[in-house]
Amino acid sequence: MKKFIASSLIIVLVLMSLVGCGNKDANEAQKPEADGGDKASGHEIALITDKGNIDDKSFNQGSWEGVVAFTEENNITHTYIKPEEASDAGYLAAIDLAVQGGAKVIVTPGFLFEVPIYEAQTKYPEVKFILLDGAPHPADDYTEEIKDNVASIKYSEEQSGYLAGYAAVMDGMTNLGFMGGMAVPAVQAFGYGYLQGAEDAAEELGLEDGAIKAIYHYTGDFAETDTNKSTAKAMYQEGAQVIFACGGSVGKSVMSAASEAEGKVIGVDVDQRYDSETVITSATKGLAASVIAVLDSIYKTDSWDNYAGKTTYFSADNDGVSLPTVVIGDDNADAFDRFEKFTKEKYEEVFAKLVDGTVKPIRQIQIADSTGYATAEELTSELNLKKVTVTTR
Repeated sequence: MKKFIASSLIIVLVLMSLVGCGNKDANEAQKPEADGGDKASGHEIALITDKGNIDDKSFNQGSWEGVVAFTEENNITHTYIKPEEASDAGYLAAIDLAVQGGAKVIVTPGFLFEVPIYEAQTKYPEVKFILLDGAPHPADDYTEEIKDNVASIKYSEEQSGYLAGYAAVMDGMTNLGFMGGMAVPAVQAFGYGYLQGAEDAAEELGLEDGAIKAIYHYTGDFAETDTNKSTAKAMYQEGAQVIFACGGSVGKSVMSAASEAEGKVIGVDVDQRYDSETVITSATKGLAASVIAVLDSIYKTDSWDNYAGKTTYFSADNDGVSLPTVVIGDDNADAFDRFEKFTKEKYEEVFAKLVDGTVKPIRQIQIADSTGYATAEELTSELNLKKVTVTTR
């Protein structure tokens, strides 16, 4: 993002005791070293991780960096809790523990918290919840219900994906790959934007119809597996020059395959250039920026009503999405140095079109299959693709 907030992660004690804790007082859980206070005084702001850790180089880490940056600047106690069980019950148990420990604000990164927050918003009306990438709904249907103690934050992933696809084609790549995790709205939007960015870049370059080939695939999970590595390896063998790895730890599988195939990778959510030399850029979300903006509304500007009880989208015009423009720790480095042709100047030009609305990527399309898996024909017709020929698998 244009105003990327870099913050050194503080080593904290992960609170693992969520099930079978008996009569143990949650206030006795040790506070992070950064808080420096009495461990019995509790933590005012807590982040609950999903399946990953706060150093996952993805959603948890980006969100945690926002919490740390804000709380350290404003001297507010903070901690994080990793649920023992990755389930609705496990997430609710972690929320219970955070509230017992004194949390007044709880940050939950990811759509996996939609059902737990639906329950928690009623159970704890005095607690404010910041739900990233999702909105509360019951377990048995998807009808959203956002109470006034919840801020539902979403991102314009189609814009970030657009920037990634545009950059790849403008850099001279004509064989693209997309490996998404599950076909949930955020991942779908990333993929749709990716294809549209590639289409517009090809049009701008004057390429013939069908000049860009794209292999489009959902893995069905967000895991680092041998199967996902094999899929990525096959894509590279079939000619893919770069794969947009859009599925959490799926990216690790893609990076591993890219290292062996001398291929390239586009990361997702946070800047993943530090994870592998194969990563040329990343389609990022302004996770830290959005967390800080909402916390600011609570603690500094008394403007919680701007976010309460509704969904707010963070997009190009409010630092919600971007490609990285700085290299952490080196003010003189070029964040576009892994491209051959695409430059920061060209990036800023296309980014400005997203900001002013000149370019408006499509976020949702009509799909016949209830799984959310679009066919090549649906992608082509719904996204108006001519320069890009899509193959799905």
